[in-house]
Amino acid sequence: MKMLIVEDDSLHRAYLRDTIAAALPECTEVIEAADGLVGEQLAREHKALHIVMDLQMNARTGIEAARNIWRERPETCILFWSNYSDEAYVRGVSRIVPEGAAYGYVLKSATDARLKLALRGIFVEGQCVIDREVRGVQQKSLGHRGGFTESEYEVLVDIALGLTDRAIAHRRSLSLRSVQNRLQQLYDKLELYKDEPEGQQPSTFNLRTRAISVALLRKLLNANSLEQAELELSEWRARHQ
Repeated sequence: MKMLIVEDDSLHRAYLRDTIAAALPECTEVIEAADGLVGEQLAREHKALHIVMDLQMNARTGIEAARNIWRERPETCILFWSNYSDEAYVRGVSRIVPEGAAYGYVLKSATDARLKLALRGIFVEGQCVIDREVRGVQQKSLGHRGGFTESEYEVLVDIALGLTDRAIAHRRSLSLRSVQNRLQQLYDKLELYKDEPEGQQPSTFNLRTRAISVALLRKLLNANSLEQAELELSEWRARHQ
């Protein structure tokens, strides 16, 4: 077994290398990359099918790198090892995982024993291993317990990118009324009306910009998710020009 570590912190790389040696005696070679761009290149060069990936890195994030790796080799097993369980990261990972792929999402705060179990579960047994805290965010992000559906979240991202209602309708193949209904659902779930006098139309805030502000504060959006969304928007515009 060949393992690729993609992590920008040298101490974390050393820790992972030692943990992999202890948990996976089957591993015969460990390759290291200090950012997602180099990680992509090494995954391609070595045909690596077993990868431990940080999420937040310079040059290229873990989500971007994993998306490109999975496009070329969807059978690749990836363990995301991160400090973050924000909904923006959890959704970002969930949106790129190929159907049937074995992957994991383990926080860096996890114990040594938990990380070792995750390594064997994913890379030896072919299981999906998700930390409990991440699983809770994941369930909420899929629309349970008052969370946002994927279609609602797409509209939230689109208004954060500055798209008009008509542009969102065109991009998402929706009617203008459907976009406006989803915006209303967003505003309700973000509780944008709670500080307004009952029975009156909101007048304190511009609802679109307020929705973006609240989403950032609640960690539904972050810089990495918006960078990825901007890239996807550019690709969509290039196809439709």
